[in-house]
Amino acid sequence: MSIPDENIYPAATGRAADIVKAHENAQADHVLYSGWFCPFVQRVWITLEEKGIPYRYQEINPYKKEPSFLKLNPRGLIPTLGAPTPEGEQPLIESNIICEYLDETFQDVPLFPKDPFRKAKLKVSIDYVTSRIIPAFHRFLQHTPDKPYSIEEARKEFLSTLTTWIKDADPEGPFFAGTTLSMADIILVPWAVRLWVFDHFKVGGLGLPEPGEGGEDEVLWERWRKWFAAVEARESVTNTLSEKEYYLPIYERYHTDKAQSELAKATRAGRGVP
Repeated sequence: MSIPDENIYPAATGRAADIVKAHENAQADHVLYSGWFCPFVQRVWITLEEKGIPYRYQEINPYKKEPSFLKLNPRGLIPTLGAPTPEGEQPLIESNIICEYLDETFQDVPLFPKDPFRKAKLKVSIDYVTSRIIPAFHRFLQHTPDKPYSIEEARKEFLSTLTTWIKDADPEGPFFAGTTLSMADIILVPWAVRLWVFDHFKVGGLGLPEPGEGGEDEVLWERWRKWFAAVEARESVTNTLSEKEYYLPIYERYHTDKAQSELAKATRAGRGVP
């Protein structure tokens, strides 16, 4: 018996469809095995676009577990990057690891600082996204009335993770590390540009303070707004997003806590990002 997630819309739309068309038949050493809808995929996709790396795009429905894809990646996860090695194409998984591999392999347009200390500090902020922000995002999104925590608690926890993260940003910006885009921006932006789902689905909405209404955290919220405006307008971000209406059935299943992704299941079980 099929699960609802298998019936996801099969292809990117809007500006993302144009990018797919430009890359789906490309002759390239690297292959992005992708799902247009997936924020983890979008991290890798943005990295490829920012660095101008040649790649071939191949759409995958990770819920169908096609044998040809499982042969390459037995776990059946996206994103998967097909990378060239002396033994032929080999798979890389885990979006953070793929992004760092691409940055080290293609050193034009660096996304990490060269200074080891600054690079380490940036990695701390990257880890915070994975360990704290994304789990809080999903506890909030997957909240239902039968949960042992209230939606107000989920909202407060999530918003607190955003102010904690932005507190470590370069004070001027507009990007996290200063005037240029870095990997810290890329790791969080796919979730930032999906924040609209809370206003669409959750009672009380996202709850982000309006300008001038952030209280003792207003300086942090102002910095967040500046950061968000910069990353939201980035061409690599807008070009890897599909039309909003096609995300709605996906996030409706998260809203009702019926999604079957590994992350959704981990959230239901009280675990972090798998």
